[in-house]
Amino acid sequence: MSSRRTFIQSAIGAATVLGGASRLLGVNRKRASDRPNDSTPLPVNTPDVQALSFTIDNGVKVFQLTAEPVKRKIAPWKTIDCWGFNGSCPGPTIQVNQGDRVRLILENHLPESTAIHWHGLEIPYAMDGMPYLSQKPIAPGSRFAYEFTVHQNGTFFYHSHSPMQQMMGMVGLFILHPQQAHTPAVDHDFGVVLQEWAVLPNNTVPNTANMEWNWLTFNGAVSPMTTPLIVRLGSRVRIRFVNIGMDHHPIHLHGHTFVVTGTEAGRQPETMWGPMNTVLVGVAQARDIEFVANNPGEWMLHCHMPHHNMNAMSDLLGDRMMMTTDTEDDRALRQMQSLADDVGFEHVHHAPIAAGANQVPGFPQDAFMDMGMDEAVAKPQNNGLPRNWSAMMMGMMSLVRVLPPDLYDDVMRDIRNGYISPASSATDHSNHHHEGGGE
Repeated sequence: MSSRRTFIQSAIGAATVLGGASRLLGVNRKRASDRPNDSTPLPVNTPDVQALSFTIDNGVKVFQLTAEPVKRKIAPWKTIDCWGFNGSCPGPTIQVNQGDRVRLILENHLPESTAIHWHGLEIPYAMDGMPYLSQKPIAPGSRFAYEFTVHQNGTFFYHSHSPMQQMMGMVGLFILHPQQAHTPAVDHDFGVVLQEWAVLPNNTVPNTANMEWNWLTFNGAVSPMTTPLIVRLGSRVRIRFVNIGMDHHPIHLHGHTFVVTGTEAGRQPETMWGPMNTVLVGVAQARDIEFVANNPGEWMLHCHMPHHNMNAMSDLLGDRMMMTTDTEDDRALRQMQSLADDVGFEHVHHAPIAAGANQVPGFPQDAFMDMGMDEAVAKPQNNGLPRNWSAMMMGMMSLVRVLPPDLYDDVMRDIRNGYISPASSATDHSNHHHEGGGE
């Protein structure tokens, strides 16, 4: 197999033919997908969150939802006690088609009453999920069946209509697929739920009355535990963002220009599309972005609020706060090694600092923040990333991996086989071996 460098050079050459209008709209682009046709919508992939299955009852799609306490591992060293649905936070992704009749049966396993609001859906008043208005609150141990016909399409979501329950995590994606796929058709379709948490050191329960957040997640995980989005070079990609927190999030994608094609109210007309590389996802909003993945590499996708690019560093060491002033090289290494020993990964030395750095006003800032933990977050989607790739991946972020066809096929085969590449061979795709034989 050729080296990573050879693959990337070849990919850059191929990308040069994907210029002009195809950069944004995918017009006249070469097919980069195995999808059978352009008219059937693709299922949405929500990394780290499962899709909700259903049964059919006389033509009605029936979904079972259980509101319940959930333990969610958001970082290799941090598990929180939150609330969600079906053992998941955010809740499992619901996907239906425009025109479907759906029945969603909620069983309440919480210690208090609840109800579900179907955010943005135009449905009968009795199904709206507003306690004391459209329905009685669903008592603990009780159930309620929501039933309606879907006539819209786009990116929607469901959530408890009790504010503190929302901040405990009770939200999930609700995707309404159009009867025919929108044009230009996409080859990859992803969903990402943005959430915020206030969890004090040595605590596991979020403080839902707090106005300052120290943990910020994509689909219930902080980077580097978030699962990268794997796409084939030249493919058209859609990413759907939903925000049910307390902060607005400017989401930035490296290396590509995109257009915003949808909101929480559905598809936008093309006359409203314009080139962007950062989209503001406001509270209670959804934003769909689309782009042609014509630039090979491992591209960051992240909130651009500076403090949202961090995990809670004061929480790393339990009851021992990490000082941010007058910090020496060896002391910082010892502090970080304590976490590495607890979690079980090799702590690689942080980036170099200047001699006499502590004499410079303001030092340190990011000097001791990098914390590579490749082994602790190893998964097939990370295979082939350079050694210590996770060092500066913190907070509300993930990766969009735009891979040339051969590398894309390798990683997708690894995902199907559940194969995780050893850390020692993660520095180069030429050392990327596979187990499990052929397909």
